Amino acid sequence: MTTLRTSPLDAAHRALGAKMVPFGGWDMPLAYPSGTLAEHRACRSAAVAFDVSHLGTVRITGPGALDRLQYALTNDLTKVGPGRAQYTHLLDPDDASVVDDIIVWWIDDETFDVMPNASNTSGVSGALGEGATDVTSTRAIIALQGPAARRILATIWPEAAAVGRFHVGPLSWNGVECTVAGTGYTGEDGVEVAVPADHAPALWDAVVAAGFTPAGLGARDTLRLEAGLPLHGHELGKGITSLQAGLGWVVAWDKGDFRGRSPLEAEREAGLPRRLRALTVEGRRPPRADQVVLVDGKPAGVVTSGNFSPTLEQGIALAFLPTSVGLGDVVAIDVRGDAVAATVVKPPFVAATPSEPIA
Repeated sequence: MTTLRTSPLDAAHRALGAKMVPFGGWDMPLAYPSGTLAEHRACRSAAVAFDVSHLGTVRITGPGALDRLQYALTNDLTKVGPGRAQYTHLLDPDDASVVDDIIVWWIDDETFDVMPNASNTSGVSGALGEGATDVTSTRAIIALQGPAARRILATIWPEAAAVGRFHVGPLSWNGVECTVAGTGYTGEDGVEVAVPADHAPALWDAVVAAGFTPAGLGARDTLRLEAGLPLHGHELGKGITSLQAGLGWVVAWDKGDFRGRSPLEAEREAGLPRRLRALTVEGRRPPRADQVVLVDGKPAGVVTSGNFSPTLEQGIALAFLPTSVGLGDVVAIDVRGDAVAATVVKPPFVAATPSEPIA
């Protein structure tokens, strides 16, 4: 059996009574005693703290770092600059499948932290080549999310609360050097903090004491689904391109060559075979991944992610469907033998809640 990795916050989660589950090779909190539904609603109405230390951090430094990332990844970092973060994709060079979707934190002129999904860290590090250093084990990452996140954080760390959306930079907390980015995976406003592993429990305790509700991966998944955000292994992965996933905006066609450009360009010219669509289902019965989607009574695709939306109080799903299926069309999902009607809608299912002002 493979030994699961543990977060620097593992003891804190267990002390709070978290239900721990394997995820991407890590032992991580699924939910706390309050439950996923309460944690989800706390993020929509106030503020929560997630431990996302299972995400990778691959550091690229030096004068050639920018050029290496420009070739390896689809987006164009020169559209942003030092002190900013950018969402991007790493493609398979043969078929343009999305090997991983990534956030890049551009910390200073020659320092980049590339943030892969948990199970993809070694593969992303290998794809970036010599000089890419996996520093995941040196830090924890705490995601502080929700409309009250900045207001609450400002009571204990005003400089971090002021970091703008998709901005990033080094900041000191109680004399400890951290990196703070205005990023997240919930559809709500907030920041993510990379804190040295030895100091992570103290910061976690401080944000919880300040008023952040601890939340687990269960709530993080229902939140990202309501926001219409893709999950690697579901909406992204082998056989799925950026264009099929409706994420063509992360592809910078005007920046020159990049890994996987040729097969992706060929798909663009030939036309897409399918497109990711968002579906709402009447009633509380949740669709689930791998259920068949019917168009005119015939199988036409499968659900990639599906669940009950705590905010909308109805079923929602993402699914790959023929490009002939458009917004407003009614299809059906085979939910355990019943053809349940579903309507194609434009994501997100739930818009972000306006952030509370910082006093």
